[in-house]
Amino acid sequence: MSAAAVEHPCDDEPETLLETANRLMEQLPGHRVEIIGGLVTVAPPPDGPHAKALTTLMVPFLSAGLHGEESNVLQGIGLWLPSGPEDYVIPDLAIVDADFDEHLIEINCYDPACFRLVLEVTSGNYQTDLRHKVAAYAQAKIPVYVIVDRKHGRVHVLTDPLPAGYDRHEVYAPGQKAPLPTSIGAELSLDVDEIVRAGSPKR
Repeated sequence: MSAAAVEHPCDDEPETLLETANRLMEQLPGHRVEIIGGLVTVAPPPDGPHAKALTTLMVPFLSAGLHGEESNVLQGIGLWLPSGPEDYVIPDLAIVDADFDEHLIEINCYDPACFRLVLEVTSGNYQTDLRHKVAAYAQAKIPVYVIVDRKHGRVHVLTDPLPAGYDRHEVYAPGQKAPLPTSIGAELSLDVDEIVRAGSPKR
């Protein structure tokens, strides 16, 4: 999901980033508020095709048995980032270890060590998912980052995190299958055409 940066108001005692994020969540129900690299970002509620793409993506994960005793497939779970003292994100979809609830850090966000895969479906400001979150997830050592780029009709699979990005970045077009590493807990490939069609708005 994409987002726009927001600056917190200045006064004699400026509020913390977490206080700003909490205030914005109260003022903007349904919006997704995150802190990435010390910047508060706000994403509007997703459109219908965004939600449809997420549901379409969940099917192969569930069919592969990734939501069970060893791992869970979850939407909108908070991930605490090491990039700043108050940084966190809320990926659209994630595969986490089944004992993730034992790794709660703060404000409903969990240790990145329990995340096997994170996935974002782009909205208006797709650069957030394709740039800023690439660095953030890599620094958090998330093993697999999948991006559904609805603007360009592509699926990106990033693996092998490094301090500033991912060592491997594969891009798949409609008509192709996007294989995912078995480190997520199963062997599966994503049908790019099916995902892109699900995420495309009706003309």
